[in-house]
Amino acid sequence: MAQIKIDGDQLIVEIEGWDKLWALKSRLEIPLANVRGATADPGITQEPKGVRAPGAYVPGVITAGTFHINGERVFWDVHHPANAVVIQLADERYTRLIIEVPNPRETVDQIEQAIAHTS
Repeated sequence: MAQIKIDGDQLIVEIEGWDKLWALKSRLEIPLANVRGATADPGITQEPKGVRAPGAYVPGVITAGTFHINGERVFWDVHHPANAVVIQLADERYTRLIIEVPNPRETVDQIEQAIAHTS
């Protein structure tokens, strides 16, 4: 699971607990200018993940780390699909962040409001 916060003009994603080990990341910082949008999308976990490099994938248990699919690099950190949020990015290492958060709807609203204020 991850916690998301807005700090000035940065979107901060803090990876929690053992997920730091599985995802091989503890924190991502993305300029809000490069965040295109966010959606709560529990169905995203049914889509193909691509090639894992590096990270962990145990179907039905965890998807964490960097995955490559269709020429894109996607960061995952999801245990429970019902809490999955997809964050679309531009001009970043990753094209999408797919992460599990405690409250997907609130997280999406927080990100969308922050984007609107930076535009």
